[in-house]
Amino acid sequence: MPVARRTDVVLLLVALVWGSSYLAAKTATVALPVMAVLFARYAISALACGALVASRREARGWSRAEVRVGSLLGVTQAAVLVLETYGVAHTSASNAGLIISLTIVLTPLLDRTGGRRRLPPTFFLAAGLCVLAVGLLASSTGLHAPRLGDVLVLAAAVVRAGHVVLVGRLTAGRPMDSLHLTTVQTVVGSALFLPPALTHLPDLAHSSATTWAQLLYLALFCSVFAFLAQTRAVQRTSASRASLLLGTEPIWAVVVGISLGSERLTPWASLGAMLMIAGTYWGQAIERTHRTITVKTAKADAACPTTTPTSA
Repeated sequence: MPVARRTDVVLLLVALVWGSSYLAAKTATVALPVMAVLFARYAISALACGALVASRREARGWSRAEVRVGSLLGVTQAAVLVLETYGVAHTSASNAGLIISLTIVLTPLLDRTGGRRRLPPTFFLAAGLCVLAVGLLASSTGLHAPRLGDVLVLAAAVVRAGHVVLVGRLTAGRPMDSLHLTTVQTVVGSALFLPPALTHLPDLAHSSATTWAQLLYLALFCSVFAFLAQTRAVQRTSASRASLLLGTEPIWAVVVGISLGSERLTPWASLGAMLMIAGTYWGQAIERTHRTITVKTAKADAACPTTTPTSA
């Protein structure tokens, strides 16, 4: 298989495991409290990352910047997973996967680095389409107040967008090891979730094989594998192609939720799902074009600087 095709397959696999993570998390939280699920997910991930670091042929030193940045990102990532996991426990896996995709249009709104020009009006139309889609998903069985789970997942999308922006600001132009950063984040998350999970550790230890399989899947595939595979694959393709393939995550969330989770979409929810996917792809395309034009303009300005006339 050609390298380009193999890279596409890896990115689609990452989108698939991320899309399936909502059903896995929802099922796991039926058997265990949310905090126990989060602690187990982080602890297993930390052990796996530690094993990967130890297995390297050439040991790499840890920099203070990696520990400092990884610790901060560990806190923000933990906040995302708290909201996301509590949210999916109170809504459908399909809804959670669709609503969290709002991150795609929220991130450019929060990212104001590099003197980027104002986003075009069409981007806000795409964002508005996504908001309408959330409303349809939240009221899929008739007009009523949004469910707690939908609100929590929406909050998770906002915090995740902030986390993505923070990753860009803290790592741009700095030589940092991705595995080191991921390891620090998982260790920090484990430490944060251990105290509230302490009373539930006996339940965790006596969980069924099915529950442990779900926890291992969330930790090893949806966390460790997905992050490292994404980083490696993006280095072998264009950012636009990677974004397009990873953007299929909400589609996989719906497919997995319906096929394996026995969930169903009402006509209104189906319309909301289609509007969400259309809005996120539209907004992503607008932002990508806008970013490309901004970079080209900045390069042109740098190549032809304006000169200030001097008096004779």
